[in-house]
Amino acid sequence: MRGKPVTIEPFFDTYTDTWTYVVHAGPGTACAIIDPVLDYDQKSGRTSTVSAHKLVEYIRYNDLKTEWILETHAHADHLSASAWLKAQLGGRIAIGSEIRAVQGVFRKIFNLEPGFATDGSQFDHLFSDGEKFRIGELEAEALHLPGHTPADMAYRIGGAVFVGDTIFMPDVGTARCDFPGGDARMLYRSIRRLLDLPPETVLYMCHDYPAPGRKPACRTTVADERAKNMHVRDGVGEADFVAMRAKRDAGLDMPRLILPSVQVNIRAGNFPPQDDNGIAYLRIPLNAL
Repeated sequence: MRGKPVTIEPFFDTYTDTWTYVVHAGPGTACAIIDPVLDYDQKSGRTSTVSAHKLVEYIRYNDLKTEWILETHAHADHLSASAWLKAQLGGRIAIGSEIRAVQGVFRKIFNLEPGFATDGSQFDHLFSDGEKFRIGELEAEALHLPGHTPADMAYRIGGAVFVGDTIFMPDVGTARCDFPGGDARMLYRSIRRLLDLPPETVLYMCHDYPAPGRKPACRTTVADERAKNMHVRDGVGEADFVAMRAKRDAGLDMPRLILPSVQVNIRAGNFPPQDDNGIAYLRIPLNAL
């Protein structure tokens, strides 16, 4: 995919190991925000916007116009700042159309309020696989890459792909598949779709979990992943990958923020409706996950 040169500004949240990006064609142009983080203190239940304010400052300093706030999926490890950022900067919040399946699953798990819609209407736009869109003068494409969840999307902008939770840096491997709706076989096929892109394609991570001695990294290439990824490099077949993921996932703890995160993220970053005392509450299902 060719077009205008792309500027990519990464922001790393050390508490959740999350990469957020602002993507644009230079000062004074349109931009997209990808996977923004809302700060959440688990002990107090308080949220804050320190991380999101850094995005706002960067966007305003560069005189950018926010057209899109893109979610790669309904994250289980951090709350999304999408709704707050939209209130500050405008833009449309978007995610993959299969978010409806995720909403349906978690509506039952959390026994959400009767008015909670499972049609994706909390988001401004639902992308289908292969859908083309624009960020100002930049050409972009949405890619449906299920497996980690049914709704995972990647966004191809110029020669870069923002991969969400499909694949990580080569020494970290691949995403877990044991959440409701996850499927290791589907993830393998989604990753192979990514790795069939030209070898020079730059892959931007949603997370990095570096080993001691390595700083967090946000980017790698298709060629490096094919040669070095510890889980899915060339030569690793689907059956071996599925067996590896099943064994590995069985020993993983749940993400520390999964219960608050999912309830907010399936609402496009909005909080649940307030109770009659003016306070919004999150639900903790016991013995359900």
